[in-house]
Amino acid sequence: MLDPGQAHVVHSVMELAAFALGGWLWRRSRKGTPLLSGQGPDFPALIGCILGAMLGSRLVNWIQEPGPLWLAGMLRLPGQSMVGGLLGGWIGVELGKLGNGFRRSTGDAYVQPMLWALVVGRIGCLLAGLNESTHGQPTSLPWGVDLGDGIARHPAPLYEMIFVALFAWILQRWPRSAPEGLKFRICAGGYLLWRFVVEFLKPAPWKALGLSGLQWVCLGGMVWAGLEISNTLRRRDGATQPSV
Repeated sequence: MLDPGQAHVVHSVMELAAFALGGWLWRRSRKGTPLLSGQGPDFPALIGCILGAMLGSRLVNWIQEPGPLWLAGMLRLPGQSMVGGLLGGWIGVELGKLGNGFRRSTGDAYVQPMLWALVVGRIGCLLAGLNESTHGQPTSLPWGVDLGDGIARHPAPLYEMIFVALFAWILQRWPRSAPEGLKFRICAGGYLLWRFVVEFLKPAPWKALGLSGLQWVCLGGMVWAGLEISNTLRRRDGATQPSV
């Protein structure tokens, strides 16, 4: 298996590839819209999404793996979390639109780029093995993988790659007549539910009432997504559109 230095390089390369793929897919889906010129009414939402995802990914990772926030005179939030990026980006979009008066949904355009970028990113997590906290707990199942310590473990990143690819395929066939924003909300809720379940197969630095920090965040996110799905469906026949 890879040593820590090699694992960091491989993971970083796959992470960059994931960002590049996601950005290309998103740009293709938004081609011809004024947003790409920086003049569209939903441009503040994009900025909010980027900033919110950056902060959220690190904050939720700290909740999962708490450590000193202040080291050597600097604020430190090491590591990143996809769950945090998703929720932080969502909050950032809402804040970006709040002062702009733009209420139409833009979230559906992020679904496919986000999911396929995640598939690519998890390749790096799988190759990093025990050098990444995404690896699984020991298992006696025949498809357990040895990550270098002689113990067969759940290939948790591979599980996620399969789930996310199937989820993307299903959402790609979502009816065009569905209310704006519903696809994104179902994507968010479905992914949070998946992460809540699969986290039981991963080691956790700490738990409260049997759940890790990330699982508690997922629970809160699922409640939010469920409420948003309900609101979107209620507005199906109304004139008011959901905001994200």
